[in-house]
Amino acid sequence: MTPPSAPLPRLRFAHLPTPVEPMPRLAADLGGPALWIKRDDQTGLAFGGNKTRKLEFLLADAQAHGARTVVTAGAVQSNHCRQTAAAAAHFGFECVLVLAGGPPKTANGNLLLDHLLGAKIVWAQGEDRETLLRSTFEKASADGRRPYLIPYGGSNPLGAAAYAAALAEFLAQDVAVDRIVFATSSGGTQAGLVAGARAHGFRGRITGISVDEPAAALSARVAALATQGMGLLGLEGSIRAAEIEVNDRFLGGGYGVMGEREKEAIRLFAQNEGILLDPVYTGRAAGGMIDLIRTGEISAEERVLFWHTGGTPALFAYADQLA
Repeated sequence: MTPPSAPLPRLRFAHLPTPVEPMPRLAADLGGPALWIKRDDQTGLAFGGNKTRKLEFLLADAQAHGARTVVTAGAVQSNHCRQTAAAAAHFGFECVLVLAGGPPKTANGNLLLDHLLGAKIVWAQGEDRETLLRSTFEKASADGRRPYLIPYGGSNPLGAAAYAAALAEFLAQDVAVDRIVFATSSGGTQAGLVAGARAHGFRGRITGISVDEPAAALSARVAALATQGMGLLGLEGSIRAAEIEVNDRFLGGGYGVMGEREKEAIRLFAQNEGILLDPVYTGRAAGGMIDLIRTGEISAEERVLFWHTGGTPALFAYADQLA
């Protein structure tokens, strides 16, 4: 399969390609496989992260539709919302964020950045967030603000297409690996990596460590998004849920609850490699990877890439648990 000759509209503002770095000290500490890291925490937009890649495609689509406002949703410490607010500011869109729960006493981490970036925040206050997102969008439309709706996590076929391109970028960096490990939640990043692997002939394993969803539900969502993303790229074929590798054994106390596994992973990466992870996504995914290495499920003979999806501003919201 080959990508279509006419590329999808894209605003190029991410700092790409992001580096691929070896992690020899961490590998030696774990006594396991050779390890590399793909630094999507360095995509350049307001502390970076994987959503920046998706926003290159999503905001291009918003511009093509004549939008003046972008509306999206997330948790209080949403990396997606922070990056959306930054991209909106850069291109002159109004940004409305629908956030779960209510305002905390102190706005720190990603929430502080949302405020600095000028986003308008609508608090769910116990209301269903998706219902509120839809009504917020409809109100903006009725008010003539010409809104563009970006789904939770930027995870739609356009978002998946961004990570199909990211997989091609990684392959061009000529680091041969047997497995890619990363945090998966809304599914767009994993869907894009799977679609990109199909498009570009990557034969390694693509192991998503779920941070909040049961494997069966997330695998089905990823498969559907990957198939839709392939269609958007002009690629034939479909992806089945059985082809999607989601590991949901590391959900711990639930979404956003940092446990000992996440704390250890954050410290191991920081003290061995000088790399900062976040408590919600990359800390949980790295903790899962470390466990898989220690139990031998990832063998010492493998060559493994940890794909860092960003999120480090959330560290400051968990300072009392990490200091």
